[in-house]
Amino acid sequence: MANLPVDETQKETGATMVENISDKAFQGVEDINIDPEAEKKLLRKIDWHLLPMIWIIYLLSYMDRSNVGNARVAGMGDALQLTDDRYYIAVVLFQIGYVVAEVPSNMILARSRPSLFLPALMIFWGTMCALIALVQNWQQLVGLRFVLGIAEAGFSPAVMFIISSWYKKHEQSKRFVVFHSAGIMSGAFGSILAGAITDGLDGSLGIAGWRWLFIIEGVITIAAAFSVPFVLLDYPLTSKKLTEEQRQLAYSRLRADGITSRNDSAEHQISHWAAFKHAVSNWRLVPLTLGYMVVIGSMSLAYFYPTFTKLLGYSTKDAQYMTAPIYGVALIIAVTLCIVADIVPNYRAIFTCGVLFFFGAIFCALAAGIHHPKARYAFLCFINTAVWSANPLSLSYTSTVLGPVHPEVRGICLAIINGFANLAQLYGTYIFTAATPPEYIMGFSVYAAIFTVGAAIYLGSFFIFRKYPYKPLEAF
Repeated sequence: MANLPVDETQKETGATMVENISDKAFQGVEDINIDPEAEKKLLRKIDWHLLPMIWIIYLLSYMDRSNVGNARVAGMGDALQLTDDRYYIAVVLFQIGYVVAEVPSNMILARSRPSLFLPALMIFWGTMCALIALVQNWQQLVGLRFVLGIAEAGFSPAVMFIISSWYKKHEQSKRFVVFHSAGIMSGAFGSILAGAITDGLDGSLGIAGWRWLFIIEGVITIAAAFSVPFVLLDYPLTSKKLTEEQRQLAYSRLRADGITSRNDSAEHQISHWAAFKHAVSNWRLVPLTLGYMVVIGSMSLAYFYPTFTKLLGYSTKDAQYMTAPIYGVALIIAVTLCIVADIVPNYRAIFTCGVLFFFGAIFCALAAGIHHPKARYAFLCFINTAVWSANPLSLSYTSTVLGPVHPEVRGICLAIINGFANLAQLYGTYIFTAATPPEYIMGFSVYAAIFTVGAAIYLGSFFIFRKYPYKPLEAF
């Protein structure tokens, strides 16, 4: 597909060019009367093609990136002489690789087919995960974790872009929580699976249990990749799994809601460089990025859940299993909040502010001051709820705020936001690495302050974007 040439001699500004392109894109489809019954039928079909497959992929993705925490307490830490500082480097190098590759990956996605692009990524990261089973020292672990980060980088921003390209504003929170429920369930299911593998297969064929963990989870990801092209949709105007009438309806309903969507016609394309310039040149990207950095940076806690539960008196085996309820509580509350948030979509920023402060900041402060094992475990359940509830709420808020912009610009914005957010895990991980066990007073105290800052950002964003929203069909 040809790019729209950028002629530097023209006086037309980049913003005007993208706005004109967006206008043409919307003019490319005739206005039609939207039949509510036809729309409901279409929405069910979209859900069945997108949500189960995205859920499965994210489940595998999150297990493949977070299993290093389970492997550490199952023997990898001793086998590779993995000190706290070396473990921190292994976690951090994954995030660096992830951040480096996110924007280029979404640029490729914007010009390719998700049904082919995502399974290619799965094969890549599944292979890297399985290869970690071969490492003999901590340096090799760090190197493969870096490549694993590059391999997985394209998935989360791709899903953010796909959901923003298929669903109306009031439909997105529920879909994002379905997406992120896979992350919640992977924490619970992954812990149970890790405990079963590391305990049941330890020593089988002369291979340590923690090595079997990487082998099995990597191979499962690779096998699952081959089913994706047969199910996953591409974009509303280009997906061959929909009829022509359904494609027109899918596009028109988004247009009626003020959301741009991917169009394969060459005249609706802009260059990658032009899209990137528009994505980074608007001040509105700053609060969206800073707020999401708080949310994702706080996800670093997941790397320490097995360690927390073990330090609270559980055995290595039980520490794996006892992380599961922490995610179960988060799932129930997150689903409930997102259903309510879709009823009042204009207040998603307020919901995000609330969960960050009341579940995150307050319970981190309590955990810093109260060290009784049972109380600390209960606090962890609610702190994890803050992270996993704020994640879909903030994403649906960001996606709807960016709804009017050109699709490729939106894709780059989402990749930048997600990239910087994952970069926040560098400090998020170090906070507990540097804290003194078993109380981790400094770690929980700092996180209480971070959650408070995040709540303030989303509260401010609520008022900022009400006064200075992105205008319909305006790129930046």
